[in-house]
Amino acid sequence: MHPEQHTTEQHAHGSGAQHHNDHEHHHAAGRTSWRTAAQATLHCLTGCAIGEVLGMVIGTALGWSAWPTVLLAVVLAFVFGYALTMRGVLRAGVSFRTALTVALAADTVSIAVMEIVDNAVMLAVPGAMEAGLASVVFWASLAFALAVAFVLTTPVNRWLISRGKGHAVVHQYHHAH
Repeated sequence: MHPEQHTTEQHAHGSGAQHHNDHEHHHAAGRTSWRTAAQATLHCLTGCAIGEVLGMVIGTALGWSAWPTVLLAVVLAFVFGYALTMRGVLRAGVSFRTALTVALAADTVSIAVMEIVDNAVMLAVPGAMEAGLASVVFWASLAFALAVAFVLTTPVNRWLISRGKGHAVVHQYHHAH
């Protein structure tokens, strides 16, 4: 490891005991707060929602059927979800490869659960996928689907964080400054 990398890695991991205490407060096994889980889920939801909305808008505007639209929305949700996490991790001074690895470890399960739930809701709401971009039904269904995904993904994130997985792996990079 080069001296600059060592300094960057020390910086990225925070400073000593205080960082350790902060980390333990938020992520101790079985004691992860609902607030911490909700914040992690909201972070994930932000990236997912950008991709999801963009995918639904593009697919609907192009007149695609439900399945290709859902596939595009899911792909874009993962892309934007990972990109949002990587943006924060890259600020800590790590390499692109490290940031990508952290994002994959931090967000894959959360994004997958969120996408399964919100797309299932969109497909289950009668007429939502066919409603068109100018329809209140489309936008209300999408907002409802994302809200349901948030509610159902938060316990998953709490469970992951309490085990040092999911968003817990990105925590050290968020507090690097």
